[in-house]
Amino acid sequence: MNLNFGFDIEKSIEEVFDMQKKLVRTMGYMLEMSDVKETEVDATPKDLVYTEDKMKLYHYKPVIKNPCSTPVLIVYALVNKQYVVDIQQDRSMVKKMLEMGLDVYIIDWGYPTQEDKYLTMDDYIDRYINNSVNYILEENGIDEINLLGICQGGTFSTIYSTLYPEKIKNLITMVTPIDFSTNDALLFRWGKHLNIDKMVDAYGILPGNMMNVSFNMLKPFQLTVDKYVGVLEHIDSKEKMKNFMHMEKWIYDSPDQAGETLRQFVKDLYQDNKLIKGELEINGKIVNLDNLDMPLLNVYAEYDHLVPPAASKPLNDLVASEDTTTYSFPVGHIGMFVSSKSQKEITPKITDWILEHSE
Repeated sequence: MNLNFGFDIEKSIEEVFDMQKKLVRTMGYMLEMSDVKETEVDATPKDLVYTEDKMKLYHYKPVIKNPCSTPVLIVYALVNKQYVVDIQQDRSMVKKMLEMGLDVYIIDWGYPTQEDKYLTMDDYIDRYINNSVNYILEENGIDEINLLGICQGGTFSTIYSTLYPEKIKNLITMVTPIDFSTNDALLFRWGKHLNIDKMVDAYGILPGNMMNVSFNMLKPFQLTVDKYVGVLEHIDSKEKMKNFMHMEKWIYDSPDQAGETLRQFVKDLYQDNKLIKGELEINGKIVNLDNLDMPLLNVYAEYDHLVPPAASKPLNDLVASEDTTTYSFPVGHIGMFVSSKSQKEITPKITDWILEHSE
């Protein structure tokens, strides 16, 4: 009696043995990677030039003789670490910018603890960012810098630039939420109904792993199942497994969040959309987008599930600047920084714009 039900038994056995061999090779790769992760991630040479509380300001070592005379300060979000822009040398946004002639600084927000639970957006924007900008201005003997903000860091950078427009030569925003009225992404729908007061009152400092679970729930199948099934296709490729492990390390390197800052961000922006309405206050000062008279480059990702285009695109129409540019790219939120398109097209195009507007 033929009981194989149409299956090729020999081929199935061969595939099982082949997968076992791949798994054995992969275990070897992963053991090797435990020694190289610290030397390959966040590896572009840089100097620590300024610290304040847990915030650190780094200056990347220029790689050309005469880099752009107007430095770039990169401000990343609070919810993940800034080294995604330098995830590894063949996919480093920062390295590409340096090679093309930019002079780059970056803020590392550190890892908040319970003593930081009362920090607010006032502290992050009007103290930490402002003091970092002042350091760069004084150190270089200049009056203006280029400010490049990413995601939540782009929102902070936009707010900062309205308060101190005289210090900003060019403002560059990447995948930045500005108009929180949209419901195009699940995160924006959640934010409008989130009882943030109970969460902050209960925790003080919101655990980073809890934030990560929330982000995974935005696309549960793709972010918790599909990507691990997909990696099996490349499980015997040392290079692709290294790329995968570097990204996993970054994704789960999630700092805890200062509760009062998160409360302010959710209530004033996600729920009340005060930035667009001209009602947001930082240190008692009204944030007026009409103060943005410097050249503006607004960059968004067309397939962004965290910051939908509808949240980013309105910025250009809300500022006073007569020199505004929008770039859109067919990538997702993280693909903006680590994809092959980032190296070949996105970062070069952004860098060219900065150089053109800086000299």
